[in-house]
Amino acid sequence: MGQPRWLSEEEAGAWRAFLAMRHALDRAIDRQLTQASGLSAADYQLLVPLSEAPAKELRARDLGRDVDWERSRLSHQIRRMEQRGLISRSECPTDARGTMIALTDAGAAAISDAAPPHVDWVRENFIGLLTPAELVTLREISERVLGRLVAAGCSEAVEACEILVGECPSTEAGQALS
Repeated sequence: MGQPRWLSEEEAGAWRAFLAMRHALDRAIDRQLTQASGLSAADYQLLVPLSEAPAKELRARDLGRDVDWERSRLSHQIRRMEQRGLISRSECPTDARGTMIALTDAGAAAISDAAPPHVDWVRENFIGLLTPAELVTLREISERVLGRLVAAGCSEAVEACEILVGECPSTEAGQALS
């Protein structure tokens, strides 16, 4: 095995800045949601796909896939949200082994109240800081990295692509830096 190809000072700085930004955004989003609406980021993450689903209901396994969560995490979060009246559970009408998760009126009101200040926060603290050209570049970079991970067989990247952008970027995008 040869010598590792260490990151240059500029590369290491960019990588560390990205990691710090990602971590800070995750924490700040959770804080913003909690302060503005009483919802956690996890609550919001489940309420969004339910609010966008036909009939405001999804099969539990589809909801888990939509948010890319392990079954155990999803089950615990669903239980907590059900206890607070944000969602309800019922048997799947087409498969007795399946469970349907539905948005309740309280859950619909919660997401409806939480979304506007959350979008304002995202615009103020992220989108609004970037020029239109930087937004295009950010999307291109994100798609290139996701493409590379997909090409490398990273199942999480495939799921993330399908969830976030509806499809995976071509693996050629990820090969561009080879």
